[in-house]
Formats: sequence, structure tokens, C-alpha cells
Amino acid sequence: MPEPSDGSSGSEDPTARPDPTAGSGRPSPSARAAPARPAPALHDVLRTKGYLGLLVISALVGVPVSLAAFWFVGLEHQLQHWVWESLPDALGLDRAPWWWPLPALLLAGLLLAPIVTRVPGRGGHIPVDGLGGPPAPPRTVPGVVLAALACLPLGAVLGPEAPLMAMGAGLALLAVRSSRRAARPQLVPVLGAAGSAAAISTIFGSPLVAAVMMIEAAGLGGPQLLLLIMPCLLASGVGALVFTGFGHWTGLSVGALSLPSEPPAAVPDPGDFLWGLPVAVVVTLVCVSGQLLGHRVKAFTVGDPARAVPPPTTRQTALRTVLCAVAVGGCITAYALLTGRSPEEAALSGQATLGTLAANPAAWSVFALLMLTLCKTAAWGIALGSLRGGPIFPAVLIGAALGVACGPLPGLGVESGLAVGLAAAATSVTRLPVTSTVLAAELLGPDAPDSLPLLLVTAVTSFVVAELLRGYLERRAAKPDAPKPDAPPGAARAV
Repeated sequence: MPEPSDGSSGSEDPTARPDPTAGSGRPSPSARAAPARPAPALHDVLRTKGYLGLLVISALVGVPVSLAAFWFVGLEHQLQHWVWESLPDALGLDRAPWWWPLPALLLAGLLLAPIVTRVPGRGGHIPVDGLGGPPAPPRTVPGVVLAALACLPLGAVLGPEAPLMAMGAGLALLAVRSSRRAARPQLVPVLGAAGSAAAISTIFGSPLVAAVMMIEAAGLGGPQLLLLIMPCLLASGVGALVFTGFGHWTGLSVGALSLPSEPPAAVPDPGDFLWGLPVAVVVTLVCVSGQLLGHRVKAFTVGDPARAVPPPTTRQTALRTVLCAVAVGGCITAYALLTGRSPEEAALSGQATLGTLAANPAAWSVFALLMLTLCKTAAWGIALGSLRGGPIFPAVLIGAALGVACGPLPGLGVESGLAVGLAAAATSVTRLPVTSTVLAAELLGPDAPDSLPLLLVTAVTSFVVAELLRGYLERRAAKPDAPKPDAPPGAARAV
């Protein structure tokens, strides 16, 4: 594949990072050696051979990455169908019984334990940390795939988005030789973002969601934003085309996040905002609480230097991973026992259950929806700190279930409750309000424009509440314990 040149035209590297000494009050080494050059104009950068080569690579990367993503998601979906539907049917059962999650999640923990302790990359990042940090090195991709296939089909309450992004970024970096990556490290985040965008371009139901996510997550502005997002747009567009084409050709179901049947939406009225904003706050509190549980579980499984929790031994990590997986199965089992419904509704990523809920919300009692919210949040929080997968998909179902449960409130309605739950949950987990609004609008379908005012206000409300709550929790965790009255001066309780 062609590689970007070294920018010999005289323009600065469009993906170069700013000097860390900028704004510090002292000149950088480069500034002392030579006078600073003005930033190149956007049209000058677009004409450089290096950037055009980067665009070509991004477009070409979308093809193999999307093919790999298609087969990964297709295999994961088929394994999930076999575990939760075909196998119970072969045993003469109408559906998975209440105890089914216990052996399934025990097996997931046993399969995952050696991956997180011995395989390079530890099976990928821990989900409670978000969607991942720097692009995953190519050598860690096999471990990420194995960990996801060990967890997701067996009922881990996580989604496929984080493994897909890690896999896409790792495969995209293979387009550039390791020697070139070492010589030009600024290419790594750009190619990694393009590969991630290609991999998740359709798992969210639309390549637009992937593109907006990359724009918002980049945290850039002006020409830098355009220079980063164009490779992502190319890669995600090509990836969506290939992904969709293979879906029609093979007939395999990949289970993208979508609502096959959406309840009809109406233009929001004052009652929707009167009840919708408090519901958004409640959904945000539930999701942030699940993430807080995830951080505590992470400290239990791998340690937490911020809380002075030392990392456990390899054997302890393996054992605690298995115990956490069984605990996730216990939460799912509790849902089935409390409601008499299928445990599959509380297991897995929640994609199928979300579609069923949106298509026929009247089939769910308020009690069942509240139990789904409680049990799935507990299972999700434990999985966030111990298993491998993505954090977004289960949170979206949790928000939708709680929003629909609040639908009978006077003046709200199921449709508005669903919209509020989707936007609030996605925003509080991703911390990306624009992306979350676009995702909720895509899920709501043709009637989404009528719900946009409510979605926008909900996303902003959820973002503000979540950030204020996280800030409060961080300040409280960082504040040293006050000394007791009878303690000598300077003495304090040990944390």
C-alpha cells in the first residue's frame, strides 16, 4: 500500500501534535533553534503528497477492516444464537431456563482467565475505562478477539463496540510498516481512528454515528478537526459499504444496534419536558452508579493505584475474574427468578431485547422493567470491571427500560420515555452528547426529527449531571480524611 511521504513540500505535518512546552512561558527547543513557521493553510495541506497518501490508505483500510469486523460480528452472533436458543431447544427446553446463565458465565470466566493473565494485550482494555485509549498494537488483536468471543456469546453484559474498535485500529496499523510507525508516531492515532471508524461504522446502525463519534472524541477544532475526520469518513463509508454488501450476500445476521419497529413519536409538549428531565437525571444516576461499581470491581480484579490498591497476583486475577463472571450470571438469574421471564433478556449486550421492548412495550409490566434495570445494571457494573467488551450497548437498554417504565407518568408517554432513556444513557456513558443525540435519533427512525428537541435537551442535562456527579466523587475520593478531635495535630486516619 502507498504510504504518506515525509511532507517534503515544506508544509508542516497535518497530524503533528502541538509542542508540549507551548503556553508554558518558556521557549521550546525548536523555537530556540529556528524561528517559528506559520501554520500551513488548509488547502496547502490538502495538496501535500503525504496527506493525500493518508487518505488513500484510509479508504483502502476500510475494506479489510470491515471484512474482518463482519466475520467477527457474524461469528459472535451465531455463537450467541447457539448458546441461548439452539442448545436449549436441543435439550427439549422451550427457552433458556432460569439457571442457564450460571454455567454459561462460569464457562466465560474460565475461558477468559488465561487470556487476561497470559495473552499479549490481556484481551484488551477493561470496559469501565471507556472505549479504549491509544490504538491497539497489531500483536494484541488476537487476544482482543479471543476475549470477546469468550465473553459476549456466553452472556457477558457488554457490547461488541470496544473489541471492534480495538481490532479495527490494530488491523489499520498493519497498513504501515512498524519502522515507519516508529519514525512517524503521529500517523498512529490517525490510522487507528480510521480503522476504528471502519470497524464500528455499521454496528451502531449507521456510519454517521461512527463519524460523529470520532469528531467529538477527538476534541479538536478548525483545520485539525477536518484533517483528522476525513480519513475516518472515508474508512467508515467504505467499511459500511463492504459490511452491508456482505450481509446481503451471505445472509448472516450481525445484530447491529437498531429498532426493527419504533413506537410512533410526536412533537414534544410541556409534559414531556416536565417529566423527561427528571427521568433523564434518574437514568444518568443509574448509569454512573453502574460505572462506579465497575471501578470498584476493577480494583478488586487488577488493583487500583489511585486508591492505593496493589495489583493482585496472576493467580488471584484469574480466580477473581471467574468469580466476577459467576456474579454476573447470578444477577441475570435473579432477574429470571423475580420476573418469571427469560434470562436472555438481561444477558448479552441488550441489542435483541431493545428491539423487542421498542416493538411491544405493553408486553412488559412496570415491575419487570424495573427489575430489568436493577439486575442488568448490577451485572453490567460487575462486567465493566472484570470482563471484556464494550460499555455502550447494555447502557442503552438500561436507559430504554427505565424510560419506558416511566412512560405511564401523566403527560410523558412511552414514546417520549424511550427517547429520553436512549439519549440520557448514551450520553452519561460515552460523555459525548452530540454522538449520543445522533445515535438516539438513528434508533428512533423516521419520527426522530419530531423528538430532536427533547433529545437535545436530554443529552445536555445528562451530560451536565454526570460530569458534576463524577467531579463530586473524584473530589471526595481525593480529599484526605479529617483527623479525629482527640488525635494529635497532623494525625489522620489511614485510608
